[in-house]
Amino acid sequence: MNPLRVLTVAGSAAGGSAGIQADLKTFQELNVYGMAIITAIVARHPKTNINVHKQTIEAIEAQFATAVNQVKSFDGMKTGMLFSKEIIEKVTELINYYQIERVVVDPVMVGKHKSKLLKDDAIIALKEKLIPAAKMITPNMTEASILLDNRKLETVEDLKQAAIDLHELGASFVLVKGGELTGPAIDVLYEGNVLTTFEAPRIQTENTSGAGCTYSAAIAANLAKGLPVTEAVYKAKSFITTAIEHGFSYTELPGPTLHAAERLYKEAHLIKMTQEKIN
Repeated sequence: MNPLRVLTVAGSAAGGSAGIQADLKTFQELNVYGMAIITAIVARHPKTNINVHKQTIEAIEAQFATAVNQVKSFDGMKTGMLFSKEIIEKVTELINYYQIERVVVDPVMVGKHKSKLLKDDAIIALKEKLIPAAKMITPNMTEASILLDNRKLETVEDLKQAAIDLHELGASFVLVKGGELTGPAIDVLYEGNVLTTFEAPRIQTENTSGAGCTYSAAIAANLAKGLPVTEAVYKAKSFITTAIEHGFSYTELPGPTLHAAERLYKEAHLIKMTQEKIN
C-alpha cells in the first residue's frame, strides 16, 4: 500500500533545520510521502546581506503542476513561509483549484533570529484569503499577536481568548502555541465551541530551530492519516517535544531539533490534555 501524500509549500532553509527541510524530515519519520514547493530560499548572502530570495509565481505554479502530475492528488498539505502577497494569493488559488483539504497554515512571519519573513502587505492577504481556506492555523504567540493587531499576549488565558478571536478569520481550527510563556509549554486549540490545552514540560535549550515548522508538519501528516484533530495535535506535540529534548548544535548558533528522536530513542512524551466547552 502506498503511503499517504502530503505537500509542503514553504521556504528552503539551507542549514537544514527549518522550512521544507524540516517538513520533509518530519514527513519521512511519520511515514507519509512528502513533496515540497519552494516559495523562497532563505540564505544570507555574505556580501550583499540579502536574506530571502523569492521564487517567481511561474516557478511556484510549475512546481505545483509537477507535484500533481507525479501523485495525482494530495491527502494533506501545510504552508510555511510564503513571504509576499502575490505568493499567498497564488497558493490560495491553487489550493482551491486542486480542491486540497486538510490544509495546515503555519503563518510564518518572523524567523528564529528575528528576521522578517512576511511582508507587511501580505498580512491582509493571509487573513482574508489563505486562512479561510485552512483546516487549521498554528500561530505562535508573536504571530497570533500580529494577526490580532499587536495584541499583548502573556498568559494561558490570553492564548485562549486569542484562539477564540482568531477562529473568526475562517479556519476550522486554531492552535495558538505558547512557546514564549514561562513555565510549562502550553498550546491552546479551539474548534468553535471547545478549548483544548496541551501541556508538555518546558525543555531548557536553545536548540529549537525549526520547531514550529516541524510541529505543523507533524500535524499535517497526522491529519492526512485521518486522525481526529485533537489526536493529531496530541501526537504532533509529543513528537516535537521529544525532538526538542534531543536537539543539538554544531556551532554557537541555536541548532535543530532531532526529527528522528522518537524512532531512535523509542520514547515519546506524555502530554497533559484538558478540555473545556465554550458557551
